[in-house]
Amino acid sequence: MGIGNIGIPGLILILVVALIIFGPSKLPEIGRAFGKSLKEFKNATQGLTSDDEQKKDQKQTITESKTAEGEKKD
Repeated sequence: MGIGNIGIPGLILILVVALIIFGPSKLPEIGRAFGKSLKEFKNATQGLTSDDEQKKDQKQTITESKTAEGEKKD
């Protein structure tokens, strides 16, 4: 039973418990902070992905240039 099996009743229960614990004034602040954290995490993972793609492109360019140099020597 993973987190994907929570369902609608489970989410409602979690929200009610959060409302009781934090109160109605703190929930928007918590939601805003969670949203900012999620956005930063998403941007960081996209940055890592783009870095990996740049490294692949650089390796491919180096390989192609070495291949071209090898053909010129023949």
